[in-house]
Amino acid sequence: MALWRAYQRALAAHPWKVQVLTAGSLMGVGDMISQQLVERRGLQQHQAGRTLTMVSLGCGFVGPVVGGWYKVLDHLIPGTTKVHALKKMLLDQGGFAPCFLGCFLPLVGILNGMSAQDNWAKLKRLWPAVQLANFYLVPLHYRLAVVQCVAIVWNSYLSWKAHQF
Repeated sequence: MALWRAYQRALAAHPWKVQVLTAGSLMGVGDMISQQLVERRGLQQHQAGRTLTMVSLGCGFVGPVVGGWYKVLDHLIPGTTKVHALKKMLLDQGGFAPCFLGCFLPLVGILNGMSAQDNWAKLKRLWPAVQLANFYLVPLHYRLAVVQCVAIVWNSYLSWKAHQF
């Protein structure tokens, strides 16, 4: 509980920095899960550079872009009712997601060799439901963290695929 309160204080004092660092950290956690639980590398064989790459992608691209989008979206559609959440989800999935994926997937594709179609197929099954709940239930300043927590599984998978030989 003390850790949660510290996170909330840091988020209140430095929302942008904390959200970006949260995104990078959770992408790094996804890679660690991939290396340790999926690939079973063990600590001796853990590739720290690979984890750092995922953290960098989260801090340098995912966090700023998605966090910025959530601010824009909340400005465009203020409110937290079910109708507001539905509107946000539709705009997110119909407008932002294709643009974001058009940028993100080539970056991920470089890392993991998967086609954009394979990545898109997996994402479009998961994200509309996640985003509807996120926009309806989660205050703006926690939305990026929620999405990144859900994305840990996805990040683990991407990291695993990116580093298969």
